[in-house]
Formats: sequence, C-alpha cells, structure tokens
Amino acid sequence: MKTFIYVFFITTCMVLSHVDTKAQSFQKGDVIVNAGIGLGTTFAFTSGLGLPLGGGIEFAITEAIGVGGDIGFVSGSGLTALYVGPKGYYHFNELLNIENDQLDIYAGIGLYYRHFSYSGFTFGIGNGIYPGFHIGGRYYFSDNFGVNAELGNSYGWFKAGICLKF
Repeated sequence: MKTFIYVFFITTCMVLSHVDTKAQSFQKGDVIVNAGIGLGTTFAFTSGLGLPLGGGIEFAITEAIGVGGDIGFVSGSGLTALYVGPKGYYHFNELLNIENDQLDIYAGIGLYYRHFSYSGFTFGIGNGIYPGFHIGGRYYFSDNFGVNAELGNSYGWFKAGICLKF
C-alpha cells in the first residue's frame, strides 16, 4: 500500500508539472489553510481507531519559505490522540525550475505535542514532544482553491485534503 501511495503521488506531481498557468503557486504574503483526512496513524499500540482528521495553516515569509502549524486528532475504541505543533516549509518550485504555477512542491520539519486520553482520562504513555518531517504538494484549480497531499509523521503518515489560499 505504501508503494502505491508513493508511486501515485510522484506520478501525479510529474503529470501536473506540465500544465501552464499565469500566477505563482507560492508568493511572499500568502496565507494557506488546509483541512483533510489522514491514513495510517503514527502510533500503533492499539487498533480500532478511526481516520485521523486535521488541518493547518501556513504563512509565506519569502518566495520559498513558510511557517505555520498543524492540528489533528484520531479517536476510536475510547482512545483519543491529539497532535498540535509548529511546522517550517521550504518550497522547491524555483529551485527545481518547475514552471507549472498551479503546482507547489514543498518539504519541511515540525515539532509536535502528542497527547493521549482514554475514555476521558489522560495517561502519560506516549504523551510528549516529538520531531516531525513532511514532504508534500498542492495543486490549485483556481487562484485560491486546491487540493493537497502530504507524507509525514504528524497525525497521519499520509494526509490529503483541500486548501484555500488568501
């Protein structure tokens, strides 16, 4: 399954990188908000959990660097896990000479606080601060609306959803 996801993501990025548009996908001053679902929780000491849900925000500091954060949770069988933390982004379009302005390829790091509770009771196993990584892409259908996909170790190993740019 992981191989399929990797191949699908890379193939999609390659195909979409050949479409021409007029606006830059990531510019200084942009604010990008995303929401979606995850596949595969980044902790696996129990089964019966639902799909991870979450979202995030990114602020474009330069044409290639952004900062923001993520929040996500997964719940099931009485267990709830919450992730929240800051993220840093580097956008590769200019570096890789990607001329498709609808496509935005990025990677970066994060620092997440993970909190577990079981049927309303907090417990200490697994709670704490954890480093994170991510690599992803966004494809914009218009100047302000698109879809995103991301691999990383926050609330889900693979996340996909929608994004809005302001």
